[in-house]
Amino acid sequence: MATKPGERRLHILQTLAGMLEVPKGEKITTAALAARLDCSEAALYRHFASKAQMYEGLIEFIEHSLFGVINQISSEESQGLKQVELILGLLLRFAQKNRGMTRVLIGDALVHEHERLQGRINALLEKIEAALKQALRIAATQENLKPDADFGALANLLRCYVVGRWEQYARSGFTREPLAQWPQQWPMLYFACLSQSGLPGA
Repeated sequence: MATKPGERRLHILQTLAGMLEVPKGEKITTAALAARLDCSEAALYRHFASKAQMYEGLIEFIEHSLFGVINQISSEESQGLKQVELILGLLLRFAQKNRGMTRVLIGDALVHEHERLQGRINALLEKIEAALKQALRIAATQENLKPDADFGALANLLRCYVVGRWEQYARSGFTREPLAQWPQQWPMLYFACLSQSGLPGA
C-alpha cells in the first residue's frame, strides 16, 4: 500500500537519524540514504529539495520536541530554579534517547553540510539559553537570586554544561551517558546559581 507523502518524509528523516547514530560513521550521502531506504535518489528528491533540507527537517523536529516541553514547564512550574532543573534534565534526557539528534545538536553531523544548518543550531541554542535566563529571572522575583544577579552569565554557564555533556556523549561513542551523573551534578549547579543569591559573604 502506498504511503502518504508526510509519512514518507518522516520515514526518510527517521532513517537519516538512525544512520547518524553510528559513532565515527562515514559521511552520509544521499546515495547511502537511498540505499538504506531501498529507493532511488530521485525518489528522495521528490520529498526534499536537498540533503540540507533533510537536516533542516531534523532540526525542526528537535526544536518542536524541546520547546513543546520547555513551554509546558514554564506554564506549569511556578518556581524558577525548579524550571531550570527540569529544563536541564529535559535537554540531557533528549540527547540520551536520540543519539543521532545529539550529533546534529553539537554540529558534528553538519561539518560538511550547508553553513545555514549550523546557523539554525546556533539559533536553537540561543533560544535554550534565553529560556534558562527567563527561569533565573523568575527565581530572582521569588528572592532566590539577587535582582541584579548576572542572569546572562548563569544561563550561559548552564548552556555550556549541557552542550559539554552532549559532546562527551557523542565523542565517547555514546558510552558516557548525559544523565549518568546528573543527580550529583545538579546540586553543584544549583549552588552555583545560589552564589548569586545575595546571601551574606556571597
